[in-house]
Amino acid sequence: MDRSILITGCSSGIGLDAARGMKARGWRVFATCRKPSDCQRLQAEGLESFVLDYTDEDSIAAAVETVSQMNGGKLGALFNNGAFACPGAVEDLPRGALRAIFETNLFGYHDLARQVIPMMRRAGTGRIVNCSSVLGLVGLKWRGAYVATKFAMEGLTDVLRIEMRGTGIDVILIEPGPITSRIRENAVPHFEKWIDWEASARAEEYRGLLHRLYQAKNAPDRFERPASAVTAKLIHALESPRPRARYYVTTPTHLMGLARRLLPVRALDWLIARG
Repeated sequence: MDRSILITGCSSGIGLDAARGMKARGWRVFATCRKPSDCQRLQAEGLESFVLDYTDEDSIAAAVETVSQMNGGKLGALFNNGAFACPGAVEDLPRGALRAIFETNLFGYHDLARQVIPMMRRAGTGRIVNCSSVLGLVGLKWRGAYVATKFAMEGLTDVLRIEMRGTGIDVILIEPGPITSRIRENAVPHFEKWIDWEASARAEEYRGLLHRLYQAKNAPDRFERPASAVTAKLIHALESPRPRARYYVTTPTHLMGLARRLLPVRALDWLIARG
């Protein structure tokens, strides 16, 4: 397999650590970001970086064409990683909020994977790795929009994996739990745009939760792991002769994966509701 990889969402967190980590292992890394200023920052540290915006079909097509031209029509691997959250109770999510988050967290992943598959088919080998979440396994209050995208992505990835059997292309899910990143800070503009919390029947509940959204963290969350924990799983997914279909990261992901298989639905609901 050609040791080249296209990684999305490289401005910070999981994507940035993955780009640095894979380059250190000798991979040719195409590290993409949504904003040109972030690409320039990555270029300054020696990474090959250019714009890829999941919400823009032309941007995706242009990024794939750039990879093809720079790497002789080849691509060994894709790590679909960029995503955002839109906190809010499900009853308060307008249609536009769901449309916007699905454009990035699901439709962009799908569009990009479709466009790199022909390069991998020609080579007879390749790896497509989609970054899911513990919230692709179980639901959690106030995260309905994000949960919906991850559940949908898990299903779409499972079917793609089955359909790619015999092509030499492996399709893999990485499922982190709490990872050090900027996802909470990056969720604020989406919350402010879409959630009219003061008009909600749950206004008092929102008022009690706003500090978690707006106050800077002064310590890691419980069970939080650094982004390098995801990179370690990505390395195995890319370099193992027989990669697993799923890689769990963090204690909560292992626990929730087990609980979903073993517990009745009402018991699992009770456990999640307790936090």
